[in-house]
Amino acid sequence: MRVGGTITRRGMLAGSGAALAATGVSLAPKRARAQRKTLRIMQWRHFVPAYDPWFNETFARKWGETNDVDVIVDNVGFADLTPRAVSEIQAQRGHDLIQFVTPHAVLADHLIDHREIFEECSRRYGKPTEFALRAHFNPKTKTYSGFAAAYQPALITYRSDLWAKAQAVPNTWDDVLTGARRIKLLDGKPAVFSLAPEHNCEQTLRSIMYSFGASEQDADGRPTLKSQATLDTLRYVKNLFEQAMIPDVLGWDGASNNRFMLTGEGCLTVDSLSIPRAAESMKLDFAGDLRLAAMPAGPASRLGSFGFYTYSIWKFAENPEGAKQFLIDYVGQSNAAFLASGFQNMPCYPATVPDLEGLTGAAGNGIAAKYGLMKDVASWTTNVGHPGYTNPAVSEIYARGIVSKMFADVATGRLTPEQALDGADGEERAIFNSWRERGHL
Repeated sequence: MRVGGTITRRGMLAGSGAALAATGVSLAPKRARAQRKTLRIMQWRHFVPAYDPWFNETFARKWGETNDVDVIVDNVGFADLTPRAVSEIQAQRGHDLIQFVTPHAVLADHLIDHREIFEECSRRYGKPTEFALRAHFNPKTKTYSGFAAAYQPALITYRSDLWAKAQAVPNTWDDVLTGARRIKLLDGKPAVFSLAPEHNCEQTLRSIMYSFGASEQDADGRPTLKSQATLDTLRYVKNLFEQAMIPDVLGWDGASNNRFMLTGEGCLTVDSLSIPRAAESMKLDFAGDLRLAAMPAGPASRLGSFGFYTYSIWKFAENPEGAKQFLIDYVGQSNAAFLASGFQNMPCYPATVPDLEGLTGAAGNGIAAKYGLMKDVASWTTNVGHPGYTNPAVSEIYARGIVSKMFADVATGRLTPEQALDGADGEERAIFNSWRERGHL
C-alpha cells in the first residue's frame, strides 16, 4: 500500500457549487501483479493527528493485504476536496472513493447509487441514524449520493472559567448572547464563529436557524427560507455580532475559530471537539478550562449540524466493487475509528460503538466527564436541509454561500433583515426550480 502525502495545491470552495507515481515494488511474478487490483481513496487530513496513521497504516493497509488490493490513500487539505473532485469529473478519471465533508448532492449525476452499501451495512450492523439517511438519500430519485460511517459532532466549546466569572451558562442561544456580551465587557474575550462563506459558518448558522424554527425547506422539499423565524434568526445573529463578537469573523476560514480559541482570546465558539483536543496535546495552560456543551436551545428546539464524513464513488471509478466492500468493512471498524479520532468520528451506526457512554465518560484529561456529553450528541444532531433531505438544491445553496452572505449582510448593516431575506429567497427559489425541472426534486 502507498499512502499519499500532503497535496499542497490549495483551492477555494467552488463558488457556483454546480459548476461543476510511484508504485509499490512486488516480489510476486509480473503476471500475478497485473491481476492485483488498486483502490484509490482521496480524503481530508483529519484534524485529530492520530486518526490518519490509524486509517492509512492500520486499517487500509490491513484491508488491502486481506483482499489482495493495493490501497492508495491521498490525504489533502479540507479546501482542496471540492476543487479536486470537480477536476476529476472534468477528466472522467481519478480516485475510486472521494470523501466529502460538505453537502455534495449537487454532484449526484456523476455518482453511483450507494443503496446496496446502506442495505448491507444495515443487515450487518443494525439501523443507521435517521439524520444519516436524510443526508444521503433523495426521495425523488430514490438514490443515495454517498455513504457515511461517521458524522461530526456539533458542540459548543467554551471557557468555563470566564463563564463562571460571568455567572452564566451557554444553555440557550439567549444565554449565549447575554453571557458572551458580559464576558466581552468584563474580560475583552469575545464569542466567535465565522460569518464568511465556509464550512464552519454554513453549519453554525443553520444550527441557529433550525433551533429558531427557520429552514431552507420543509419536510417535503419546498423552499421555506422566507419566514418570520428566519427574520428572527437574522436579528439575533446581528445582535450577537454587534454585542459579543469581533469584525474579524467576516473574513475567517474553516480553521480560524480553532486558532483564535487556542490563543486564549475567545470565550465561546461552535465546533466539533477538535479545539479541546488540540489544547490538550499542546498542553496549554487553559486546556482544563475548555469545556464542551450541547448545542444551545432556541425558541423552537435544540438542534445542531456539523457535517458527515461522506464517501462517494464516481460512475467512472475503476474499482467500484472494491470501494463498496471497503466501506462496508470500514463500518465494522467504527469503534476503532471513534477512538483513533479522539471521539470526533461519531458513529452513524450506533451499534458499532456499543460502549460509547463508557468510553467517553472515562476520558477527560483529569476532568471528570469532560467528554461525557458525547453520549447525547445524536439527540440534537440533524442534517443540512432539516427537516427534509440534503438534496441537490440544498447542496447548491450551501456551496454558493447564500445563507452566510445573507447573515453577513445583515450583521454589518449592509442590508436590513427584510432586504437580505428577499434576495436570498429569490436565489433559493430559482435553484429549487432548476433542480425540479431536472427531475431531482
